[in-house]
Amino acid sequence: MFKELAPCLRQRALLLTVTHSDDDQIRVNIIPQKLKEGENAALTTPLTVTGTAEELDRDLPSTIVNFVASHLSLKNTLDRAKAEMDEAAKAAKAEARAKAKTAIKNEPAKPATPETAPKPEQPGKPAPARATGLFDAPSLTSDDHADEEAELPAEPGDELRETESLDDAA
Repeated sequence: MFKELAPCLRQRALLLTVTHSDDDQIRVNIIPQKLKEGENAALTTPLTVTGTAEELDRDLPSTIVNFVASHLSLKNTLDRAKAEMDEAAKAAKAEARAKAKTAIKNEPAKPATPETAPKPEQPGKPAPARATGLFDAPSLTSDDHADEEAELPAEPGDELRETESLDDAA
């Protein structure tokens, strides 16, 4: 039984418990211990086998071999996946750096002209205009009022006054 556990014992500590249960049944628990915090919980999945002494003598070694093989295979798969993800992350960072460098190299430096040079903000400038609301009335200047009166149509009573003044003129 211990030669079957040896490959797993090389990787981590195992907690082994053996208890007697009902009607000459024996329960064997093999619990892999965590090596460090944050380790995948699947690597600490326990094996529990219950049977008579004869059944355990006969079947426990092959069950342990399967358990250890599955455990080591899972560990190798997780290690390989982690290594591939680390490599992919490094490659993505390198590619991003290369793109950033080529973007900087490909963009020619433009000389600052008065049109393209950033203009300093002047302290006395008025605040930018805000969007008017539905009930906001636009503010009009005195020039705007003169134009507004010229564009307004004449009122109905004003037409009579105009014709009267035209009759008087004739």
